[in-house]
Amino acid sequence: VQLQASGGGLAQPGGSLRLSCTASGFTFSLYSVGWFRQVPGKEREFVAAITSSGGSTSYEDSVKGRFTISRDNSKNTVYLQIDSLKPEDTAVYSCAANGRGLFTSRSGYDYTYWGQGTQVTVSS
Repeated sequence: VQLQASGGGLAQPGGSLRLSCTASGFTFSLYSVGWFRQVPGKEREFVAAITSSGGSTSYEDSVKGRFTISRDNSKNTVYLQIDSLKPEDTAVYSCAANGRGLFTSRSGYDYTYWGQGTQVTVSS
């Protein structure tokens, strides 16, 4: 079982990045997927989640309107489009898979599989 997050990097405020989370080793299409982020010294924070079919999504309030989560089950991949980047978006972004595919969850405890994370740095 593997989840691989990619697409992070250095971006300027106001810019955009698209993160990808690619899965292998399990039936990805049955799992909901969430993105979380963490800054050193702070607790992990929920960012966004999407159900197994992609029919329902949820977002943390501070990212609504700027972040868009989507998925392509034919590619076993979930995307996180980040627009209008802010310095406070700087963090390690990780994806995780939840076996309760019909539901989105904001709690990391509900997720079974986790990827390693990708660093997003927003700075001018």
